[in-house]
Amino acid sequence: MAASTTSPSSSTDPFWTDAERHLVRYGGEFTREIIDRAAGSFVFTADGRRILDFTSGQMSAILGHAHPAIVDTVRRQVATLDHLYSGMLSRPVVDLARRLAETLPDPLEKVLLLTTGAESNEAAIRMAKLVTGRHEIVSFARSWHGMTQAAASATYSAGRKGYGPGAPGNFAIPVPNVYRPDFVAADGTLDWRRQLHFAFDLIDAQSTGSLAACLVEPILSSGGIIEPPIGYLAALRDKCRERGMLLILDEAQTGLCRTGDWYAFERDGVVPDILTLSKTLGAGLPLAAVVTSAEIEQRAHERGFLFFTTHVADPLPAAVGNTVLDVLSADRLDERARSLGAFLRRGLVEIAERHPVVGDIRGRGLLAGLELVVDRDAGHGSGAGSDELGARVTRRCLELGLHMNIVQLPGMGGVFRIAPPLTATEDELSLGLGILDEAIGDACAGSR
Repeated sequence: MAASTTSPSSSTDPFWTDAERHLVRYGGEFTREIIDRAAGSFVFTADGRRILDFTSGQMSAILGHAHPAIVDTVRRQVATLDHLYSGMLSRPVVDLARRLAETLPDPLEKVLLLTTGAESNEAAIRMAKLVTGRHEIVSFARSWHGMTQAAASATYSAGRKGYGPGAPGNFAIPVPNVYRPDFVAADGTLDWRRQLHFAFDLIDAQSTGSLAACLVEPILSSGGIIEPPIGYLAALRDKCRERGMLLILDEAQTGLCRTGDWYAFERDGVVPDILTLSKTLGAGLPLAAVVTSAEIEQRAHERGFLFFTTHVADPLPAAVGNTVLDVLSADRLDERARSLGAFLRRGLVEIAERHPVVGDIRGRGLLAGLELVVDRDAGHGSGAGSDELGARVTRRCLELGLHMNIVQLPGMGGVFRIAPPLTATEDELSLGLGILDEAIGDACAGSR
């Protein structure tokens, strides 16, 4: 099962000399592997190692790497129509807008096609501010919505220090973390209703009366795969309605079948005023969307909504988006995500039973989280996190042929974000689970 470890020569390869001399470092350390190609659920290194990709690239390649239908679409489309002046339209763009609307409940029917998740959140915030005539934005305290100005100002999990002031009027509310409850009911569980009331009491106290929107993920990903309890999103929507705010849901990682539904918000019976999509929509290529109602779009248009960018409504990525919808529908990947998600969860639970350092298993469908703690027996939700343990497990996984992503947040353990492609097989999931199990055992043995 175990693959060979990293080649010793990789660290002295001229590639790394050039990388260290010429690349701007943009977040953490680069993985010390030269990736040569990718196919399906695996990436392959220049020195011949095969690595199982449990992150779908950057949580995006939901159809796996180099899916034949995507490859065919790119080849065909790039040879006929790839890029246009932003005021021109093509059939792939209009087709994708219509087809996206057909997957969504009323009144979501107006679509803006862009490139990245940050850009789609930027456009959604801009639209909300223009339509409401207000400027204040509320987000979760462990949010990640992107690195452009408005999106970064609504991001609290990282990247806020040292850049000067963010956009004015941004507020954070606590995350409803069932595993680590801050507002506790008599039975020790999270009292999310009291938490939410308290949060908006603070928002009301700080607001200048200009609340425009609340921007949240239905399942926080970079925040540690935290899923609000059933009922929370509906209560949050009501808080927004009471204040004349719009509800924006960021489904960059949860949209388009990954959670077992086409959209994660479907579970809660809540329809956002504005929906943002990205990552999964392009299946690894840069494609994002903002979807809203005809009423909101009309108000935005009347007030001069402007989001004219170089790659807005480009035909090449739109054609890819249409192919993504084709494959998701034809292969019933929502059902597959539910079935494989249950298989994955059973395997993670078995790992937790063997390793006391696994504090919690959470998530939905093929978006799972495994939280490492130092002392699981310290009481519900009180297990202390271990940055060092998480780093050891991550390194060992890579040595054994599995790429994992771990997020470290203050007050939490290391949380592995597990998001294999929806096209993965049970054998591939079993391979990844086996490597993770071995890596946790090795890392714990090494710490003794």
